[in-house]
Amino acid sequence: MTSRFIVLTGASRGLGAALARELAKPGTQLLTLARREDPALAAHARAQGAQLSQIAVDLSDPAAAAATAARVAAAIPADAQRYVLINNAGTVDPIMPADRLDDAAAITAALNLNVAAVMLLTARFLAATRTTGADRRVLNISSGAGRNATAGWGVYCATKAALDMYTRVVKLEQGGAGARVVSLAPGVVDTGMQATIRASDPAAFPALPRFQDMHASGKLSSPAAIAARIATYLDRDDFGNTEIDDIRNYD
Repeated sequence: MTSRFIVLTGASRGLGAALARELAKPGTQLLTLARREDPALAAHARAQGAQLSQIAVDLSDPAAAAATAARVAAAIPADAQRYVLINNAGTVDPIMPADRLDDAAAITAALNLNVAAVMLLTARFLAATRTTGADRRVLNISSGAGRNATAGWGVYCATKAALDMYTRVVKLEQGGAGARVVSLAPGVVDTGMQATIRASDPAAFPALPRFQDMHASGKLSSPAAIAARIATYLDRDDFGNTEIDDIRNYD
């Protein structure tokens, strides 16, 4: 019997890559979604005795996201003791003040990846696991940006705020006997997304000096450290009691 079946998006870089390695344990069947497969992750999973499947997909493409959501649902085993979906994939782009935010393709891609893909995967996951009788958990990786406005992050703040509200809706629908769902801010993590932020045009992103200072002064958390804390959080008995949460509440 599979103890845990876990679906993880955005598994090839940053926090997602660290989470994949943290969650690849004996008794775990891990299915990762990312733009490319990761041979090093496959080797790590084999060494740990974990089952791993990888799907290469661009979740910002709505047709590809929908097809992959159906594929994920078909791959869900019937005998797991716990089913987990971690919606981690996301983008901070485009970084631009509102009066210059006119790239329709970039805006749409961000909405598709940060919000629509989450909805598609969650819908298929919930439907496919509804009758299992097992523990079901959905973890959406959000951001403080969804709860606090930041100039230049109109798209990122809006999509993360949407993710938080979507999580509230799912919790309301699932009730006390359904799947548990959380939208979790991971804090400021030293990932490729942070490098993108630090490379922003200062005219487009007034908060740039603050992020540069956090990096220079060593205030960014490592992906591995945050991944370990999230893995522990996922196993909490009270997971889902607080649906809008922050990993920094558990220092």
